[in-house]
This record gives sequence, structure tokens and C-alpha cells, in this order.
Amino acid sequence: MKQFYFSLTLCIAVLFASCSHDDSIYTPTPPTIAIENLSIETSIAQEDTIYLKAKIESPLETTFTWSVNNVASVSDKVATDSIYKFVQKEVGDYTVTLTAQNADGETKTTVNLNVYGKFKYGTFVLNEGSAFQENSSLIFISPKGIVTDSAYWKVNHTELGNTSQDLFISAGKIYFIAQNGKSSLGNYPNDGKLIIANAETLKKEAVYDDELSVLSWPTHIAVLGNEVFIRDNKGIYSFNTSTKELKFIEGSNGAQKNRMAVAEGKVFVPANKSVLVLEAGKSEISHKIELNAAVSGVIKTSDNNIYISTTGTPNKISKINAKNYSVIKENEVSEGKLGAGWGATPGISAKGDTIYYGNATTKIYRHIFNTGKSEYLIDAKDIVEDAGMAYNNLAVHPISGEVYQTTIKAYGMDFLKNNISVFNFSKSESKLRVNYKNHTHFPAGIFFTYDFE
Repeated sequence: MKQFYFSLTLCIAVLFASCSHDDSIYTPTPPTIAIENLSIETSIAQEDTIYLKAKIESPLETTFTWSVNNVASVSDKVATDSIYKFVQKEVGDYTVTLTAQNADGETKTTVNLNVYGKFKYGTFVLNEGSAFQENSSLIFISPKGIVTDSAYWKVNHTELGNTSQDLFISAGKIYFIAQNGKSSLGNYPNDGKLIIANAETLKKEAVYDDELSVLSWPTHIAVLGNEVFIRDNKGIYSFNTSTKELKFIEGSNGAQKNRMAVAEGKVFVPANKSVLVLEAGKSEISHKIELNAAVSGVIKTSDNNIYISTTGTPNKISKINAKNYSVIKENEVSEGKLGAGWGATPGISAKGDTIYYGNATTKIYRHIFNTGKSEYLIDAKDIVEDAGMAYNNLAVHPISGEVYQTTIKAYGMDFLKNNISVFNFSKSESKLRVNYKNHTHFPAGIFFTYDFE
């Protein structure tokens, strides 16, 4: 009996010893995965691309798929390549999911991306078009330098009004004003005199034409809330987009065919030897800034005041406090002139205290407002083919500081030979950075989305 118990104890001990040293137990190993964003950015414009890379570690054979917004359908398994090109046509927030599987299990990881409107950031060139022969059109140049011709038509499949002169961006909407509306071209209809679209996508939201029938050749606009201030041959009208009420602003007679500036919640309007101040909800001008010479331009400064250029002897640039209308500083320009010409754009454009001008010619000058120094830079004719004449004034990119200029070879059919030239003067030697040829049809002006932020 003792021998039996001894043998049983020995067997149990051996059994436990054998189990404690058993290396044959299997540990499952699902894939280890990560998404590497090769593009770094997580927010892009419509139809732009973010490149994502699948990083997968697994000792076993592994398969993987990409999906968008976790929708369980075959159509959303958009790729099985290690590099995924994320491209979307619709604005919104997206979640890209990488799912990897092997015999031991499944692992998922995600990255959140945002798609904003294609036209949210960049540069617009508004084409007047040939009066009574074609409607206006819109050119867009993306931050990457990609040009989209007829941008408004490509989105809406309808046309802007005839002889459009100005646009304005406010609160996520873009406003276009044209001298002639729906009835102006007969067989070539357009959307009307005043058009409102989404500023990011250019999708049309509202059009007004009959409501503005009293206007005589409207040319420029500025926006405060739901009030659109419209300049025509008589002066300035206020149009309420909610009530559709149109009223004339008393005292605004003589408003020039030139852009208005908005600063400190007020509209500043060039008017001969003065600048008129308008405010929302008021049916008369709020103030009149008197000057000693003809005004050629009014623009907002980077610190939310205004610059005013005048063409007397000498030509001057004045910085005016937008709150109390006092003169902050006034400079004489020693090189070149500040004329706006016959067109519809200001005689000056600025990035910070660096102001560029050309007197409505192909020549480009620069004035440093803080130091008062003026200098001649270049004549575009010398380096740009077919730059026979400037068509409306130059404009300065408020972030890059590059100077944009629109030129045509000449009138007649030679207007078809034209340029949008981009100059970089940051180095000691003048440089034509890029030139976009033959896109314009009588350009009414250059507009940077960043100026409206």
C-alpha cells in the first residue's frame, strides 16, 4: 500500500513538472498597424490629394483594405495598395480606416481628414468679357498655381452677368456685381446683376436682377451683414438681401468707379477729393473724409485702418484711423504716380507697410510707408511677352508679397494675347516668378481670398 501511494505521488509530480515546462501553448498575434500621412496636412481643398501609407507588421500572411467613413460596402473599400490617395469632391469631415487581417485576428486604425471648398483659398481674376458680346467669367488660381478657367460656369453651368466689375467675400459668401443683367445678351442669358454664391464651392445661392432694375450701370460692391452696398452712376445704394429693399444713401453722389474698402465695420468709398463713410442700417453717409487732391484708391491696411492714395502735386499716400478718421501718417511719393487710370481698381495695393503701384501702366513701383522710401522696380514690357498695356491695376498678395499684374498686347483681337504675371521682388534682382498666358478676357481686377479674412 505504501508503494502504491509513493508511485501515485511520483506520477502526479512528474505530470505537474511536465505541464509547467510545456512550450507548445500558442499565443495569437494579430497585425500591428499604423497609418503614415506622407502629405503631413490633414485638411485639403476639394479634388486635392493626401497620400497615406499603410505600415503593417505581422508574422503571418496579412491582407488589408482602406475604407472611408466606415461605410460597410464594397464601393467604400477604395484601395488595397500600401499607398492610398485620398481625394474627395464633396466638402466635409472624413474618417479613413485601415483594416488588416491575418489568421490570428483583425486590427483597425483611423485618421481624420477634412475637405474644404476648392475656392476657399487662392486668387480670383474677374473677367469683364466683351461688353454685349459675351458674359463675364471667373478665373481661379490655386495656392499650388493650378488655373481654373470659367470657374463659376464649371460649378453652376450658368453665366455671370455681363460686364462684371467687382466681387466681395463676406461670411462664407461671395458676391458678384455686373453692369448688365439677364436681358442684356438675348441668346446668351446670364444669372443677373447681383449673384451670391458659396465662397468655398462657388455654388450659386441667390440671384437678383429685377430687384435692381433702378440701378444705372452698377460697378462695385461692399458687404456688411445682409446689406450690400452697390455703387452706380448716381452714387451708393444699400440692398437688403433679406427684405429685398433697395434704398439710396443720401450724400453719396459722386462715388467713384473704384473699389470700396471695409474696415472697423464701416464702408469707405472714394468720391473725388473725399472718402465717404457708410454704416449698416443708415440711409445717409456717416462721415466725409476731406482730402486736398483726387482720390485714386482706398484700401484696408493690415492693422484694420485704411490707406488713401491721391494724385495731386505731389502724389501722396495717407494712413487714416478707421475709428476716428484722424491722419495717422501722410507720405509723399517721390517716384512714379498713383493714378488709377480709366479702370475700376485702386491705384495702390499693399502687404503690410509695403505699397506697390504703377499708375495704370506696365511699370511697377514700390513705397515703404514706414521709411517713406519710393523706388522704381521694373517695366513688365521688358520681360513679359505681349505685355503691351496694363488692363486694370496691379495687386499684391497679402501673404506672399508677390505682385500680380494683368496685361494685354493691345485692343482689337490682340486682347486675346494676354498675361497674368506674378513678380517676386524679395531679392535684390527683380524676378518674374510665373506667367499665365492667354486666360483673361478684359480683366476687371485681381482678388485674393486672404484679403477678405
